[in-house]
Amino acid sequence: VQLQASGGGLVQAGGSLRLFCVVSGSAYSIGAMGWFRQAPGKQRELVAIIMSGGTTNYADNVKGRFTVSRDNAKNTVNLQMNSLKPEDTAVYYCNAWVRKNYWSDESSYWGQGTLVTVSS
Repeated sequence: VQLQASGGGLVQAGGSLRLFCVVSGSAYSIGAMGWFRQAPGKQRELVAIIMSGGTTNYADNVKGRFTVSRDNAKNTVNLQMNSLKPEDTAVYYCNAWVRKNYWSDESSYWGQGTLVTVSS
């Protein structure tokens, strides 16, 4: 199982970016999918999570600005980021809980990270 994230870049404050992540490989089912971020010198933190049924949860500091979505048929999870602020600057990682086959438990997998830089 591999997660491939893309879509990061440099944007001015107030701008928008959309992050993409696709799960490839053996995936019998995918549970929660989400995005985390890690700024320099800080711990990795949850940004947004979406369950297989569509329930979402956001960090307080991105509510109303970010929207997470998924396509269960394509095994993708996206993050639409609007009204970006300099404090959103971080490496963003996608995450998915994947069950590889009928007999296995879910395991957590991570993408390689994509850098988002918001200039003031």
